[in-house]
Order: sequence, then C-alpha cells, then structure tokens
Amino acid sequence: MRIYSWNVNGIRAAVKKNFMEWMGEEKPDLLCLQETKIHEAQIPKELRNPHGYESYWSCAERKGYSGTCTYALKKPLSARSVFGKSNFDEEGRIVETEHEKFFLYNVYFPNGQKDDERLQYKLEFYSDFLDFTLKQQAASKKEIIIVGDFNTAHKHIDLKNAKSNEKYSGFLPIEREWIDKYVAAGYVDIYRKLNPDALDQYTWWSYRMNARENNTGWRIDYFMITPGVEKWVSDTRIHQDVMGSDHCPVSLTLDL
Repeated sequence: MRIYSWNVNGIRAAVKKNFMEWMGEEKPDLLCLQETKIHEAQIPKELRNPHGYESYWSCAERKGYSGTCTYALKKPLSARSVFGKSNFDEEGRIVETEHEKFFLYNVYFPNGQKDDERLQYKLEFYSDFLDFTLKQQAASKKEIIIVGDFNTAHKHIDLKNAKSNEKYSGFLPIEREWIDKYVAAGYVDIYRKLNPDALDQYTWWSYRMNARENNTGWRIDYFMITPGVEKWVSDTRIHQDVMGSDHCPVSLTLDL
C-alpha cells in the first residue's frame, strides 16, 4: 500500500500544473491533500472521482482557505471530517478515514505566523488533536497514521537556516516542543527514524529568494505513526522533484 501526502496550495491551481496527470501516473492507494482552498459547492465533477478514486473532502467555511481531501482507490470502512471542536472543524483541517488495520488522519495543521492569536490557536490544535487520536487508538485498538503539513520543523536538521529562524513561527521552541510531545506520546516520525542523518531533505520552500532553486527549505510535512505501524513500513520518501506547489509530496509504503 502506497500513501502519498501533498500540500497542493490550492487544488485548482495544482490542476493547472499537471496535478491530474501526476496523480494518474503515480496512482497511490491513498492520496492526502492539504490546503485545497476550495469550498464544497466549488468542487468540480472531475475532482470527485478521478482515475477511479473515491474522495472525501473537508472544506473551510471561509472560501479559498485551508481544506483537506483524501482520495482512496479502495473505499474506507468509514470517513469523517470533524473531531468535535467547532473552532477547528470550521476550517476544514482534518479528514479521518478508517481502514482494516489503521486510522489515517490527513491533517493541515494551522500556521502561527500571522499573530499571537493564531499561534495560540495552532498550539491548542496540537494539544486537542493529540488527545483525540490517543483516545481513538485506545477505543479502537487500531494503529494510527497522521500525515500532512505540520507547519513546524522539528529539529535543526529539518531546515536550511535553523539559527536565523529560531524566533519565527514554524521553528519556535514552543512549537517544536509539541512535536516532542507527539513523539513522547508514542508517535514515530518515520522518515527521520529511517534517515537520521539525511541533510537537505525538505518539503516546503518559500516562493521568495529562489528558495527552491537553492534548496533553502523546511521539512514540515510528516508521517507520524504509532509503533505498531513500523513493522509494515518498507519505504518512505520525499519527492523533491515533483513540482506544482510550494510543497512537494511525501510518501509511505506499507507491506500489508
């Protein structure tokens, strides 16, 4: 089973940049998109079931903002787009799909750069979502896979200019501590575990200062998995060569 995740920074913009062709060629079993920036009423028919996929959308109430979508070749056992917190659910940040052996959470974590209020919103989201997934695992006895744009680089190795970004949201100590808390709760950053010393492996680049051309990036898109998933993992990759967004896709391959 191949699971891909990609912050497309606008699904309609991505479609104009060969997204549909890439999807049809790559054909992952599960494809999780973040920052789709589309309202439910705006989703065209060709995006509902392309290439034989079922699709599950979570759209923000505010048009042109946030949003997530999970495409599945095989229909999941269940799907939902809320976790019971109205101030988070209204921004379309989560799609949960249940599969035979695991729950998959496609998540677009908030960005805290705007102001202190949004930073606190981001930290509250980290906290409440972690509690939610731990309760879900305890109740279901299934493994958990969290994938998406976490909007935080965890360690100095995860961004090009770590020292100069320590006072900016996305690499603040208080944000990085929340990634530590996910790890302390049992979640495994599987890319970093399998590639502990890999340098210059980033998933997001600013549109400014030729950042992508110079590979001045950040690794902020993760697969966080419960320990029981590790025995299924055969590969995980960052696909830096795939264009079409300011992020690139990441993938996880499971032998199930």
